[in-house]
Amino acid sequence: MTNILKKAAMVCVALFMSASIAFAALSLPAAKAEGLVGEKPDGLLGIVTTAPSTEVQALVNSTNSQRMAKYNGIASKNNTPIDQIQALAGQKLIGSTAPGEFFMNASGGWQKK
Repeated sequence: MTNILKKAAMVCVALFMSASIAFAALSLPAAKAEGLVGEKPDGLLGIVTTAPSTEVQALVNSTNSQRMAKYNGIASKNNTPIDQIQALAGQKLIGSTAPGEFFMNASGGWQKK
């Protein structure tokens, strides 16, 4: 019985480690290239897939949090409304979207560049 518990523990550790590696491996460029996420006109990242993994959700949340902190800093420094900063950032990010990646068009739908 002890051998079975040891084997089960090793399997759990292996699964945990592989999940951790998979999460660490999901980068923004990879997620864009895989069509999981795309750029939105408000300068934030959006989820393109209908059933995103927790890794994709975490990547989007983290990226958007960092972007909003940056946008708020720029808006405050320049005494400019945040929505204007976001709109400018969105234009630049969509403009720099690589072929094959997604962006949100003016009607709110996802479009592949």
